[in-house]
Amino acid sequence: MSPPARPSRSVAFQGYRLLLMLAAPVLALRLWREGAQASDRLGLAGPRGARTPTVWLHGASNGELASARPVIERLLARRPDLALVVTCNTLTGRALVAGWDLPRVAVRLAPYDYLWTLRRFAARWQPRALILIESELWPNRLSEMARQGRPVLVAGARLSARSAARWERLPGLARRLTGAISYLSAQDAGSRDRFAALGLPADRIGPVIDLKAFAPAPVPDPDALARLAPLLPRAQTLLAASTHEGEEAPVLAAFAARYRADPGARLILVPRHPRRAPEIAALIARAGLDHATRSKGDPPGPARPVLLADTMGEMALWVALAGTSFVGGSLVPKGGHTPFEPAAGGSAILHGPHVANFADTYAALDRAGAAIPVAGAEDLAAALAALDGAEQTRRAALAQRTIAALRAEAPGPDTLVDALDRLLTASDAKDTCDG
Repeated sequence: MSPPARPSRSVAFQGYRLLLMLAAPVLALRLWREGAQASDRLGLAGPRGARTPTVWLHGASNGELASARPVIERLLARRPDLALVVTCNTLTGRALVAGWDLPRVAVRLAPYDYLWTLRRFAARWQPRALILIESELWPNRLSEMARQGRPVLVAGARLSARSAARWERLPGLARRLTGAISYLSAQDAGSRDRFAALGLPADRIGPVIDLKAFAPAPVPDPDALARLAPLLPRAQTLLAASTHEGEEAPVLAAFAARYRADPGARLILVPRHPRRAPEIAALIARAGLDHATRSKGDPPGPARPVLLADTMGEMALWVALAGTSFVGGSLVPKGGHTPFEPAAGGSAILHGPHVANFADTYAALDRAGAAIPVAGAEDLAAALAALDGAEQTRRAALAQRTIAALRAEAPGPDTLVDALDRLLTASDAKDTCDG
């Protein structure tokens, strides 16, 4: 495996740093609002010089961090000499990792991508390597790790065709980013090939590993489940999970048809971005339906058949309550969200045509008859009419068997820990020679 080069400066990279300078006033205002979280963002939180050799792992938020948990646990078990500092972009992600209560793991909000904040962070934690989850490729972060001669491992890397096309228009910046990557394992074959096309050498590309396939199934809050289960009959409840703009209208049209045929039908509507709740409330009214709002504590019921779930971190609860799940980001070209959560929760799966983020998994589910592809409101309505309780159970069981078979055949998190071991060994040897 060839060592990563220290990428040269490019006009695009300098332009990126100029944009960061222009964004500074906005970020300063955000820091003022965040208050106690400002020290994390400025790289000030943490020890002054880590006593235990530390690896830095970064994931954007809950989904990425949950998928990284098997890697974290295997790394801790295999390397008792190492500690981890985990960073993320959201308070909910920070709370998720803190709730795991794992030994030798600290969690912070990620420092902003300014050189001075990154160097403060590095001075405090002295990370020996950086593990990035999925698509968090921040230019200064990668550049600074490369400058310090520290390996960067990207796990579950994801790069859509649209994002790759944007990077191709900035070849200097793309070379700088790929030049800082020591090892990359993509989430899917398409992402792997797109990183290679951007210039990542073949000897730094590992096998395709979809980390979400190995993540433990999230557990719903038992008290919330007990309160809501009588109000949401599972066989009659549809979950629309992580929906995007352009998806709620056909989902609501399909559900309205189902509700007219079966007044006991219920819908849990979970937008990908909860800030869109007022916009979605208007769409619900336009569909001739009334709704309860989760953030207000409203209970769903016969007069309010739609529960607008405008909160974060409760997807395990919604999956547990729904016999059928439509996976969002798939009726519009967002690449589709994970089928693993509804499968693990025993929910029958519906999805649209845009599933590039999990193309191989959805293809296997469709071949097995474990998931139902739909193209719009009419298909959704037909699927809902056909999915009674017994059919939901049958398809959910098929999905669980299909995913278990995929997991058994695929390389897993241990492959990534092996790669990190090799990178750390090479880095230690270089430090010894330099010393």
